Amino acid sequence: MNQLKLKHMLEQFFHEDIGDGDLSSELLFPPFAQGQFTLYAKEEGIFCGATIITTGFHLLDASIQITFYKQDGDRLTVGDKIADIDGAIRTLLTGERVILNLIQRMSGIATMSAKAVAETVGTQANIVDTRKTMPGLRMLDKYAVRTGGAFNHRSGLYDCIMLKDNHIALAGSITEAVQRVKQQIGHTVKVEVEIETKEQLQEAIDAGADMIMFDNRTPEEIKRWLPLVPAHIATEASGGITLHTIRAYAQSGVQWISIGALTHSVEALDISALVTLKGAIV
Repeated sequence: MNQLKLKHMLEQFFHEDIGDGDLSSELLFPPFAQGQFTLYAKEEGIFCGATIITTGFHLLDASIQITFYKQDGDRLTVGDKIADIDGAIRTLLTGERVILNLIQRMSGIATMSAKAVAETVGTQANIVDTRKTMPGLRMLDKYAVRTGGAFNHRSGLYDCIMLKDNHIALAGSITEAVQRVKQQIGHTVKVEVEIETKEQLQEAIDAGADMIMFDNRTPEEIKRWLPLVPAHIATEASGGITLHTIRAYAQSGVQWISIGALTHSVEALDISALVTLKGAIV
């Protein structure tokens, strides 16, 4: 994870939440009051977000002490202690919401990703995410996917060419679209083509696509069409795939299965912070 980007992101998030100051904490507690946060799991899942905790609290106060009992990728059961954070009670309370929001979301994504990966056991298929991430959180969302054992698709519009139905329609054909982009890119940039019919599949192969996405096709269709695809062309299934249907797609023989639900509709994992004061506050 890019630490420079992470610090910048967290600074923005804290500015949004704290503004000119935490009225509740600053009016109730003197600067010298000390306390401890204990983060613990309230449901089963995969933990993700240790760097968020460390970087976030240290941005607010470099003297904060953190003891981790779980690391990214560790499995959580109900009641598991994740970390103890010791320091000024003002700082702990001020940073709590932003940090909890992020690690709950990231742990939810990691948990969902791990469940998806488990459905591919015994096949050659791999699970990947999509660009259907929360705006501003893509780096964290995609890190959480990797923590859960899945892989990342392209990071943005800039690191891979994906020719979808609108690109193809406006260019005139798959052949025209592929030829035009390949005339202008170097050898390190790959071209993926989205197809929906057997005719489009053959055209994408003939045009020189590096990857072919079977969009909204059934596992049965993909299984029938895969023998047409040369070994050097990567294959991907996409479109409305859920935890309930992953296994069928994995057994079709496709290499990659992309699932937008890993990030666009994830449920946050329930993680709470129990706070205790150390000593008197007056």
